[in-house]
Amino acid sequence: MSTTARVRNPWVVLATTSTAVFAVFLDTTILFVAFPSIGADFPDVSASSLSWVLNAYTIVFAALLIPAGRLADRLGRRKVFLAAVVLFTVASMLCGIAPNPALLVLARILQSVGAAALVPASLALVLQTFPREKVPVAVAIWGAIAAVAGAAGPTLGALVVENFGWRWAFYINLPVGIFSFVMGRRVLPEWRESNPGRLPDPGGVVLLASGLALAAYAIVQTDEWGWLDARVLAAAAVSVVLVALFIWRCRAVSNPLLDLALFRSPSFRWANTGLLVFSVGFNAMFLGNVLFLTQVWGYSVLRAGLGIAVGPLIVAATAPFLGRLAGRIGQRRLLVPGGLVWAAGGLYLMFVAEATPDYLVAYLPAVCLTGLGVALCLPQLSSAAVQGLPPEQFGAGSAVTQAVRNLGATFGVALVLAFVADITPATAIDSFHNAWWVLIVSGLAVTASALRLPVSRPQQAPAPAPAAVEVT
Repeated sequence: MSTTARVRNPWVVLATTSTAVFAVFLDTTILFVAFPSIGADFPDVSASSLSWVLNAYTIVFAALLIPAGRLADRLGRRKVFLAAVVLFTVASMLCGIAPNPALLVLARILQSVGAAALVPASLALVLQTFPREKVPVAVAIWGAIAAVAGAAGPTLGALVVENFGWRWAFYINLPVGIFSFVMGRRVLPEWRESNPGRLPDPGGVVLLASGLALAAYAIVQTDEWGWLDARVLAAAAVSVVLVALFIWRCRAVSNPLLDLALFRSPSFRWANTGLLVFSVGFNAMFLGNVLFLTQVWGYSVLRAGLGIAVGPLIVAATAPFLGRLAGRIGQRRLLVPGGLVWAAGGLYLMFVAEATPDYLVAYLPAVCLTGLGVALCLPQLSSAAVQGLPPEQFGAGSAVTQAVRNLGATFGVALVLAFVADITPATAIDSFHNAWWVLIVSGLAVTASALRLPVSRPQQAPAPAPAAVEVT
């Protein structure tokens, strides 16, 4: 490893990398409100087939995050980040001009490859740049930006789709990508391993991607085949076998895709467990609420987006303060009540929301609770998961954390689509009760996972990587 040629302002590095990360996580939820408009443009395509516009992105993203993080450590985090920004931006343009669903899905896959390389390189650059005592706060802010992006996606998507059409949900990434690339070339330091090992096991990549794809496919197809259909059960069983083979292969080969030793750390293990279940609920909530407001209450896409906007505003207003608070008292003390607040939002909808619209009484209190729950949970889970990593595992460990998050996103979206497919006025409320149960269970699971986190102060966070080499 070599030494830093020039010390960078860590806050400028955080701002530069977070701009691109904002676009990536915005893309994971902005299509929730664009989804009906895409379906209207392609009326001959079934909802389950069109759902791959959403699922292809999250599946490939989750599957490639881990090898991409490993490659960033090996080839250079700055180099991988800049290349990923270019790929993500070009793919966003291709999504916008796609003439049919097949090409749109292919462009989304290409976009997710760029996103998978961008995210772990971004977080690793932040981790290596900040001094030891500032790492928890920096990671919490990074996580808060990602949370705000995901939470703001439906609202911003509604404004864009209503005024310009669904293709502009992709075009808005272009100026963000150009800005991130130009700034990144000027301000980002480089870091790479001085003694890199072999490339990550390609067999592990295939097994993991195939297992995730089959699991999501089984859930999505339940609306057409039924939960107990032999094809659903067979796809689910094969996905379990593939994931088990992936874990076995990680133990058996010398260059595993995932270093299972990372999970020996209680913080890494339990924070990622909490992040997985929270991500299921997070994405189920946003997609479910957009569909509830538009399909049950009859809101326009724009009105639904504005109705949801309270949540992102609460996240944006409270997440930075809560990140600093976590830096002083630890993430555990925020996560334990945070999961309960999050679950309370779903519980409120279960008992109060009816088929008759009543925004102020039936929806606004719930969206305030879930907004506060996001601010309490999502940044702190991301921070707790990576704060104990050694510098040489920043990229790989960050990638695992984000892969877990996007695995949860895949299942959250798939579950909601399965629950609310082909709803009728008579079945609508019961269908959305199933989606809100996902929210409740995820919140309780976050609290249970947080109780297993070590009671320790974040000052034990890792020192920044001593090795960075300037290449500009």
